[in-house]
Amino acid sequence: MDAGATSTRCVVATLDGEVLGRGRAAGANRNSSGGRPAQALEQALRQALNGIDPAAVASGVVGTAGAAAAGRAEAREAAEEAWRAAGAAGTLRSVTDLEVAFAAGTPDRDGLLLLCGTGAAAVAFRDGTPYRRCDGYGWLLGDEGSAVWQGRQALRAVLRALDGRGPATRLTGPVTEALGADAAADPEEHAQALIRVAYRQPPAALGLLAPLVGRAALDDDAVACEVVYEAAGHLLHALDTAAGAPGERARPVVLAGSVLLTEGPVADLVREGVRLRFRVEPAEARDGAAGAAALAIAALTGAPVAPAVHTRLTAPGNDFVNI
Repeated sequence: MDAGATSTRCVVATLDGEVLGRGRAAGANRNSSGGRPAQALEQALRQALNGIDPAAVASGVVGTAGAAAAGRAEAREAAEEAWRAAGAAGTLRSVTDLEVAFAAGTPDRDGLLLLCGTGAAAVAFRDGTPYRRCDGYGWLLGDEGSAVWQGRQALRAVLRALDGRGPATRLTGPVTEALGADAAADPEEHAQALIRVAYRQPPAALGLLAPLVGRAALDDDAVACEVVYEAAGHLLHALDTAAGAPGERARPVVLAGSVLLTEGPVADLVREGVRLRFRVEPAEARDGAAGAAALAIAALTGAPVAPAVHTRLTAPGNDFVNI
């Protein structure tokens, strides 16, 4: 299972990589999703196990956004609660969403991951284990360049435009419409309407504004272009920092998260930056749940999954893009 801030996915597969079932539910990040994480995990797991005997499950891995040291105990507790409720057998391991994303992008054990969806982080892996990490601190303290960060910057820019502190921007109309706020004729009333709506939603919901930034940037809106370039700069700086000195830079480079896996100006700038810095074409992690399945298979067999098994697990057409 891959429990992101916006959605939760589950894959049930055989040891040779054949996918038998898939499930999907709401986000399961305690910090930004709202609701009960265990409930979302259980729903995704039950969907994926439809028609499959839960007692036949031999191993499971749950990768959860926000499950680093600060949130590990809570993430493990939610995963175990869902596992028991669904009647799944076998052993269960709880890891971060970063580990399942890297495993989804490559069967290699060493390399770099840049994730940018609802949150954002850069990680260097050695022997399948994160050993250097940058950001991933959540919407309040970090995740610079992420969808939520871009959405927050867009909303701030609109508010500055409305009260006169900043330039007018084409983001005002789309942001207002996306949030379902009233576009009052009076700028102050308009701003207050945006504030009321924004504070009533979970932080992850601001990530839904990120595509509006990309569209406005393509229309040459100066404010949106500034947000795009700043986002890409934050992401590449984090990746550079995680990679260390040029001589230490690991390959491959795996990209994950909707911002980097969906066509748009931020993704374009980041891909160009990766090619220039690392001289490689970035790999894609389109299904974190498949990465979790790969880790579960490796735990059972005692060896990394073979490339052919990895290819079956992550075959195009069956993928999810997690934001």
